[in-house]
Amino acid sequence: MKSRSGATLGLAMLLGLWAAASAPVRAEDSSAPQSCEVPAYLLATESPLPKVADAVKGGRPLEILVVGSRSSTITTSEASGYPGRLQAALHEKLPSVAVNVSVEIQVKKTAMEVAGTFVKLMEVKKPTLVVWQTGTVDALRSIDPDEFRAALDAGVAALQNAGADVVLMNLQYSPRTETMISVPPYLDNMRVVAQKYDVPLFDRFAIMHQWNDAGDFDLFSAYHGVELAKRVHDCLGRALSTFVIDAAHLGPAQQN
Repeated sequence: MKSRSGATLGLAMLLGLWAAASAPVRAEDSSAPQSCEVPAYLLATESPLPKVADAVKGGRPLEILVVGSRSSTITTSEASGYPGRLQAALHEKLPSVAVNVSVEIQVKKTAMEVAGTFVKLMEVKKPTLVVWQTGTVDALRSIDPDEFRAALDAGVAALQNAGADVVLMNLQYSPRTETMISVPPYLDNMRVVAQKYDVPLFDRFAIMHQWNDAGDFDLFSAYHGVELAKRVHDCLGRALSTFVIDAAHLGPAQQN
């Protein structure tokens, strides 16, 4: 069990990673790599999104709700966060569909605390799809992995019972915090719950790890800047749009 001061320091570092001034200096280096391709295996899933498919094929609005922490936003520009980039990418890929992406920020809340809000949230928002970004706060606070899994169970069940498709999104990758927190138990439990409820898991951790290893982004640098944060969010939004369309089995006939 980590000390309270250590956990607080880690929480501040990781939750602030992609805030207003939250990208390494390489963003402003014109020689930095511009590619952020994602290997196909990291976007592959056998779990479907039937509600999304029905909405698109039926010509109804696609209402997407992103539930996450501050790492789902860039404070200088809401449209630059990955939810905004997801909406833009889906508009481009599904031009005949009205796509609306809204964001519910749950600051410094554990998965259990967030899951407790889902019944009321679903009554108000009535989304077609919920993207639940979670795991960071639980990992930093060293929440018992079994308790974390139980929270995921309760949350996903509540979302599905309310009639929404669900995509789970795991933690962001940060090489600067690898020695401070134990991430694998939380990643593993998210995979287990995703398989149990047959919901797609968007592996943000592995995708960002891949980008860092490939040199697309330097996620270790202590100096941060908004421009790289915007690039990372843009890449995540576009990757997530591909993931959603593939999981919904939307072919070329729907993408025109």
